[in-house]
Amino acid sequence: MNLEVVDWNSALSALNAQGFAQLDGILSEPECQTLIAGYNDPQFFRKTIQMERYRFGSGEYKYFQHPLPDTIQHLRSYLYEKLQPLAKHWNELLKLGQYYPPQHAEFLAHCAAHGQTLATPLILRYGIGGFNTLHQDLYGSVYFPFQAVIFLNQPGRDFSGGEFVITEQIPRAQSKASVLSPAQGSVLLFTTQSRPKSGARGHYRAQLKHGVSTVHSGQRHTLGIIFHDAT
Repeated sequence: MNLEVVDWNSALSALNAQGFAQLDGILSEPECQTLIAGYNDPQFFRKTIQMERYRFGSGEYKYFQHPLPDTIQHLRSYLYEKLQPLAKHWNELLKLGQYYPPQHAEFLAHCAAHGQTLATPLILRYGIGGFNTLHQDLYGSVYFPFQAVIFLNQPGRDFSGGEFVITEQIPRAQSKASVLSPAQGSVLLFTTQSRPKSGARGHYRAQLKHGVSTVHSGQRHTLGIIFHDAT
């Protein structure tokens, strides 16, 4: 894991300006392969979701259970603490009424106090024809305004299609879409629900959703890191 390569000033500026930021070269190929291999080990997971059953798309994902594997636990805590100052700023601008303490353990205790105790990090697997409909990952009244996805396969080599899609809906305007294909080992930080936009009467909320376009060949795995726990 190579977190020292991140220019956090640039990353947070991009996240603030557009609602997402890409961090390249965070996990090595062997680290990605280890996470993929763990997908078939039931000891790590609390729940498996077949996406077709719930009309979420086509594919499968598994939620990890506490305690999380060391790599995921470290990433989750480290990224939260880097993102917390911007989360607190957005909370004030948008008057969200949320509580984002400096340490991730404190935030999880806050989640637990509101009945949210289930782990939310997950691994998603898509085959040919797989896709994920546009959505937001909210699991209760407490949520963090950012989340992360780590790309475990190499686009163009391991799979084709399967782009990551982010849409932004501004009130009384058409949606804007961003389509991304980060390399293996990259981390994409993005907005969970809404981000502040400056208007004539101050800041307002632009709603963001994310999903995955159709996979045309191969197999695609990603690791999703959501910082709040679930009910």
